[in-house]
Amino acid sequence: MGGLAFRLLLLPFLAPVATTAVNPALRALASLNLQIFPTFQPEEANNYSIYYFDQKIDHFGFYNTKTFKQRYLISDKYWKTYDGVILFYTGNEGDITWFSNHTGFMWDVAEKLKALLVFAEHRYYGESLPFGEDSFKDSKHLNFLTSEQALADFAELIRHLKRTVPGADGQPVIAIGGSYGGVLAAWFRMKYPHLVVGALAASAPIWQFEELTPCGVFMKIVTEDFKKGGTKCSESILRSWGAINRLSNTGSGLPWLTRAFHLCSNLNSEDIQRLKDWLSETWVNLAMVNYPYPANFLKPLPSWPVKTCTEIILPFCTNGVDDMFEARSWDLDKYSDDCYKQWGVRPRPSWVTTLYGGKDIRSHSNIIFSNGDLDPWSGGGVTEDLSDTLVAVNIPDGAHHLDLRPSTETDPPSLQLARSVELRHMKQWVSDFYGNYRKQP
Repeated sequence: MGGLAFRLLLLPFLAPVATTAVNPALRALASLNLQIFPTFQPEEANNYSIYYFDQKIDHFGFYNTKTFKQRYLISDKYWKTYDGVILFYTGNEGDITWFSNHTGFMWDVAEKLKALLVFAEHRYYGESLPFGEDSFKDSKHLNFLTSEQALADFAELIRHLKRTVPGADGQPVIAIGGSYGGVLAAWFRMKYPHLVVGALAASAPIWQFEELTPCGVFMKIVTEDFKKGGTKCSESILRSWGAINRLSNTGSGLPWLTRAFHLCSNLNSEDIQRLKDWLSETWVNLAMVNYPYPANFLKPLPSWPVKTCTEIILPFCTNGVDDMFEARSWDLDKYSDDCYKQWGVRPRPSWVTTLYGGKDIRSHSNIIFSNGDLDPWSGGGVTEDLSDTLVAVNIPDGAHHLDLRPSTETDPPSLQLARSVELRHMKQWVSDFYGNYRKQP
């Protein structure tokens, strides 16, 4: 909610308000009291060593020869140099230590795969800042925040590990990531197949781009999630937009909204759309983290990383009929104008599909695409097998990359099955690698 003059207190983000003059739908929203609970994570999740690697700021030019220190984490507790594997987490939009502590799947399977765990931080996040405090200063400094540069970082880091870590040179590498990190894991296997034998791309919306997926699918899935909790829930949310609009036009309505949503300063009419945008994002986040146990997964997680508005262009739209949101069409021209006003750049909506192939990815191999049916990002994900080695693993009642989270006693059978399928494929990739590797003279 950039530019909003007041700050919203997220949790608990709504408080009961006694009033008879307010639409019942809005009163229902104001009575919610959401809580955050401790998350589950394996005991070994903090058992890693921290390293830094000098990365080129620009991998694709020859003029800028400057470097920055990319942070990465390593755990070798269960690693076997003779027949092990390197599980390489393709870091996404946040501090890499946080992703390490919440990607329990890697820690859970480390012993079974005799794996060396590597968590690589994405440039421009955590401590991996190409220009230090000036990294987000302007479009000139943000020019190197692209998926291509991030993938090249991972490639150079793997080459560095192979050269410098005894025993790593003759081992297979598997890329693993979730959400944007899952997209990067899939793209990494596509672009650097000589460096990774396969990829697990969890909740990776690689088709949520330029006309590959209808723009309304995402919000429709969010709405279906709320309908499963009770039809009146989604209906109340749909009616709330009109209630907010009507209240914003009354003398007492704006103060009521200010109190109801625990705002730090008084609302004015210009803030209403941003308030509704924030509420929409809240419903989306709740749908994404609809896990079968309490968790605080999204609390510290920022939004998608490429805010220079250059290549990660995700079309979204709503119609208020198939979903519980106000009708809003996708307007690329407005999006482009907003990006130019804020950053001085124009988006390239066709670049991602040009670079990574859109839906025509059947020439690639050894990628697992996992998706939870409750996850709105599944609408832009791969949910059907494309070949024997481009495999879709669908998790009924699964939320956003639930399979990458630590295993718990409350895991449903469908989740346990999904993880077993993923592990089986990964073991096969490792077996195939050593079978071919040891046949070579």
